Amino acid sequence: MSSDEINPSSGRPLPPAAVAWMLMLCLSWGFNQIAVKLALPDVPPMLQATIRSAGALPVLLLIARLRGVKMFERDGTLGAGLFAGLLFGLEFVLLFQGLKLTSASRAVVFLYTAPFFVALGSYQFLGERLRASQWGGLALSFAGVALAIGVPQADVDARVLLGDLLVVGGGALWAATTLVVKGTALLQAPPEKALGYQVAVSVPILGFAAWSWGETLTRVPGPLALSLLAYQAIWVVGLTFLIWFGLVKTHSASKLSAFTFITPLFGVVASYFILHETPTPVFGAAALLVIAGLYLVNRPDPAIPVPNDPLLNVTKT
Repeated sequence: MSSDEINPSSGRPLPPAAVAWMLMLCLSWGFNQIAVKLALPDVPPMLQATIRSAGALPVLLLIARLRGVKMFERDGTLGAGLFAGLLFGLEFVLLFQGLKLTSASRAVVFLYTAPFFVALGSYQFLGERLRASQWGGLALSFAGVALAIGVPQADVDARVLLGDLLVVGGGALWAATTLVVKGTALLQAPPEKALGYQVAVSVPILGFAAWSWGETLTRVPGPLALSLLAYQAIWVVGLTFLIWFGLVKTHSASKLSAFTFITPLFGVVASYFILHETPTPVFGAAALLVIAGLYLVNRPDPAIPVPNDPLLNVTKT
């Protein structure tokens, strides 16, 4: 039996609806980096992560109630859900700890090694096989991200390299969480429940990390910081992460993950308009590399016919 018979979505390009959802998600996540940065003067990073997970929980419970999802019903997902939650929490611990040691620009590049880990894991565990041109597309997209952010950099020491390694670890855990959702009983659970496990388990993990690193609020957050925290909790974690896991349940994990290369490019554009940071002259070339890479990853295999199946245009949100 071929890999495409095992996992039919692996041989098909993403349908237009999924592409549109991914563009919206990447735009939201790109601005989220700006939101975190703008809120830092009032709220330290690990506390931000804790607050956004805690704030997303009631959002998920409300959505589940409105959609009639039974969040606490026994369905055999507890073990996988707790494991996914552990990975989800540790991902942000590594990411924010790495940000203390390396630059934000380097961190963005190394976080987006995640699609490579997803592609490897999908090949090993999910039966999704990428052609040589698709692997080349992943490499092109990563090169575009690196070019846009401006790495390599000359002033790199052992401290920075350790930070880079921690961020790569965060990217690997992000990929592992995606694969756990795709390859376990969580695949059959509603997206609200799959994400609910992760958000709930991450709260004590992130809270403990914030406490152990001595993070505290030195003043009452202002209106801007509070609005940015609400954006992160309600929109980013409560809604966009929910849409992401709904898409992961329905479509190829490796192809979806490749689209996340666009996120840091949106972040650079948002930095220009909001923080008035000047883009590098090579940004246009970097964007073309990312787009070319995504085309290669999602180009249909001419050897595999694309069935006329209306279900391909259905995404779970």
